[in-house]
Amino acid sequence: AAGSGGGAAGPCVPVLLPLLLLFLPGLAAGPAGMLQPRDTPSRERRELGGLWSFRADLSPGRDAGFAQRWYRRPLRQSGPVIDMPVPASFNDITQDPSLENYIGWVWYEKEVLLPLRWLQGDPAPRVVLRFGSAHYYSIVWVNGVQVVEHEGGHLPFEADISSVVQGSPGTLCRITVALNNTLTPHTLPPGSIQYMTDKSRYPKNYFVQDTRFDFFNYAGIHRPVVLYTTPAAYIDDITVTTTSSDSVAMVQYQVSVVGSTANSLSLSLRDQEGKVVATGDGPVGELKVLNPNLWWPYLMHENPGYLYSLEVKMQAQVGGALLEDVYTLPVGIRTVHVTSTQFLINGRPFYFHGVNKHEDADIRGKGLDWPLIVKDFNLLRWLGANSFRTSHYPYAEEIMDLCDTYGIVVIDESPGVGIKLPESFGNKSLQHHLAVMEELIRRDKNRPSVVMWSVANEPASELPPAAHYFKTVIAHTKALDPSRPVTFVTDANYALDHGAPYVDVICVNSYFSWYHDPGHLEVIPLQLTAQFENWYKTYQKPIIQSEYGADSVPGLHSDPPLMFSEEYQKAMLREYHSVFDKKRKEYVIGELIWNFADFMTNQGTTRVLGNKKGIFTRQRQPKAAAFVLRDRYWKIANESSCLPPVITSHSLFL
Repeated sequence: AAGSGGGAAGPCVPVLLPLLLLFLPGLAAGPAGMLQPRDTPSRERRELGGLWSFRADLSPGRDAGFAQRWYRRPLRQSGPVIDMPVPASFNDITQDPSLENYIGWVWYEKEVLLPLRWLQGDPAPRVVLRFGSAHYYSIVWVNGVQVVEHEGGHLPFEADISSVVQGSPGTLCRITVALNNTLTPHTLPPGSIQYMTDKSRYPKNYFVQDTRFDFFNYAGIHRPVVLYTTPAAYIDDITVTTTSSDSVAMVQYQVSVVGSTANSLSLSLRDQEGKVVATGDGPVGELKVLNPNLWWPYLMHENPGYLYSLEVKMQAQVGGALLEDVYTLPVGIRTVHVTSTQFLINGRPFYFHGVNKHEDADIRGKGLDWPLIVKDFNLLRWLGANSFRTSHYPYAEEIMDLCDTYGIVVIDESPGVGIKLPESFGNKSLQHHLAVMEELIRRDKNRPSVVMWSVANEPASELPPAAHYFKTVIAHTKALDPSRPVTFVTDANYALDHGAPYVDVICVNSYFSWYHDPGHLEVIPLQLTAQFENWYKTYQKPIIQSEYGADSVPGLHSDPPLMFSEEYQKAMLREYHSVFDKKRKEYVIGELIWNFADFMTNQGTTRVLGNKKGIFTRQRQPKAAAFVLRDRYWKIANESSCLPPVITSHSLFL
C-alpha cells in the first residue's frame, strides 16, 4: 500500500536529491570478505553502543553539515547536539514531532579512546570500524578523514582505519557519521520525494517521502557499531558448503588471506564437546566427517540446530615478524533440495509452518534490542513455528545467529520491497539490486538456517520490464550461491507474472476476504483453491503461502465475526487452514502468517497506530489468533515428526 512520511518546510528539488546522489559512487561493497567480528586469540572487538551526539540538519537544503564541514571538528563545536542511543532509530526517541518524520541528513558522533596496543607494534595491528547497519545512506569520517560510504540500510559495512588512527597523535578516535534516509526510485527499497507546490495549502518548500511499502521508514544507526582488530596479515573470508549421506559428510571450504602469502593455513572442525572430528590445510579443500550430527530444523529432530566449530589458523611472515590469525566459524551440516512438489532438508520433506516478522518495537524502532530478540524466539518456539521470512529486508546478524543455534529455518529476503514504478526496473536500479544481493550473500552464505534467498516482495512483476529484471537478479543470485534455491514473493496474477518463470519456489501473498471481498469469509475456500491450482498448473513448482492474515484490534470482539475483531482474525485463519490441509498433501510446502506482531506504519486512514495483523501485539502479548496458530503448528509438527515419543509443546519447550 502506498504511504507517505511527512516533512517540514525543506529542500527544493535541485538540492536534496543531487546531494544524496552526489555520494552514490563510493560504495563500500566489493570483493572483500565480511566475516562477523569475533573475539579470538588474535582478534579483539569493542562495541560502541550507548549514547552518541546527534543533530538533524534542519537547513532548507539539508546541506549545512557539508557546507560547514561538521566532520572537521567535534560536532558540539558547530552547534547544539542531543544524546541519541545507538543502536536505535532516531524517530521515536524525542518529543520533537519534526524528528518523527524527518527526511534528509542527520549527523552522529562518538569519541572513544583506543588501547595503545592497537596503535603500536611492528607491524601494528589492523583496526577496523564496522557498522551492522545504518539506514539509508552513510558517510563516515574518523578524526575528520572520510573512511567509507555505503548505500543501503540493512547490511553491514566497514573500513580499515589503521592509517588514520595510527597516524594521529594520542589515542582519541572521533567517529562522525552523516546519514540520509531519503529514498528514490533507484534505492532499495525505492521511494520518491513529492513536493507540494500549492502555496495556498502548504508552506514553502514543503515535501513528503512517498513509499510503496506498508511499514514505517525508520532511520538511524540500527545495529551495533564495532571496532575490531586483526593482525596485519589476516583471514579475510571463509566460504563453506556441505554435503552428506547416512554416515559421512563432506565440508567443502575456501579461505582467502590478505596482507601476505600464508606460510601455513590449517583448519580444525570440532563438535560441540570440543572434539576434533576433521582437519585440513591449505586455502581450498574438504573435510570428511564420519557419522555427522546434521543441522536439523526445530521440531524435526530432538537436537535441532547442531553446530560444529571450524577453527581456521593462519601464519604469515610480514617483515621480520611471524603473525598468526585465528578465526572460528560456526558450521551446520545440512542439504537443501527442491522438487516439483517438495522442499527437502537433509533428504526429508520440510513443511514451513512459520511467520513473517519485522524488526520493529516501541521507542527503539528498528534498533537492535536483545531482550526483544530473545522474547521473540521464545514466542516462536512456544508457537511451534519452525521458520520465518526476513520480511522485507535482511535482519540483524544477532538474530540470524540464534536461527542457526535454535534451528529456525529462514527465507532470507533482500530489501527489494515496493518495486512498483517502471523506472525502478531500469538498469540503474538493477545494478544496485545486484550489488545488494552480493552483500547479502557475502554476509549470510555460511548460515545453515538460510535455506532460500528471496530477492523481492510484491514487485510490479506484471510489468514487461520485470522479465529481464528478475531473470537477471535471480541468475546473478544463483551464480553467487548455487547451493540454495531462489524465489521472490508475488501478489501478481499467475497469468501475468513475468518473474515467476525464474524462481525455484512459488511464494504467493493473498488476502481474500480482507483486501478482496472484505468481510466475506465464505469466498476464501473457492478463491484460495483456485489460486493454488492455477499457479501449480502453470509452473509445476512447489508453493508457499508467504502471506495471509487480517487486522485485529486487541480486545475488540464480535460474534458473528466482523472485520478488525479478534474473532474475524481467527475465522479467516481457519478458512485458510482448511485449504492448506488439502493442498499440503500435494504441492503446498508452507504457510507463513502475516504477521508475527503488530508493527508501525505510516499514518493513514486504514492504519490505527500501525498494522494490526499481528497474532501478537506490538508489546508481544497474544491475541486469540495466536492460540489458534499454536494448536495448528504443534499438530503439524506431531504429524510430520518421527521422534519418539510424540513431540508436545511441553516436552520440547515448556
